[in-house]
Amino acid sequence: MTTLENRPNTALIVIDVQTRVVADAHQRDAVVANIATLVERARDADTPVVWVQHDDDTTVRGTDGWQIVAELSPDDGEVIVEKHYGDAFEDTALESALAGLGVGRLVVTGAQTDMCIRSTLHGAFARGYDATLVGDAHTTIDLTRWGAPSPELVIAHTNLYWDEQAAPGRTAGTVPTADIDFATPDP
Repeated sequence: MTTLENRPNTALIVIDVQTRVVADAHQRDAVVANIATLVERARDADTPVVWVQHDDDTTVRGTDGWQIVAELSPDDGEVIVEKHYGDAFEDTALESALAGLGVGRLVVTGAQTDMCIRSTLHGAFARGYDATLVGDAHTTIDLTRWGAPSPELVIAHTNLYWDEQAAPGRTAGTVPTADIDFATPDP
């Protein structure tokens, strides 16, 4: 039900699953495995996979830490978007790439839950996209020493509140990996 006209397609968005970003992430291996499953399913259904890579003072473009994790690999022809801000739409080519693919529905995965995942979900929703968060395919690091909740609670809270999002003409929700079906979009 996206509010974007002539955008009937779905894309899987893989945000910042980079070596440095997820090195110490909560349940890293399980989350990366779920993302790998989703990438395979998307490709099998001819659903575009869009990769997002963050670049900043600590995750520097071209370094080993900036690379997408070894377990995942973009195929030739898949869109790779470089970003410098939390919201993957902000000052990037993401919107034009999605428009070119006719995408109005996003299935969102990646890292970090409390930063780039949340920012991109809200950025997508505000721009008119339907946005589904894959509840067991996003992760974050432990920021409790700065007063944040534990990673488990950050992930659980994000899953809960994203499942309750609503806006005219758009859908949101949180769905587990097992229930994502790229061939049949969520109602």
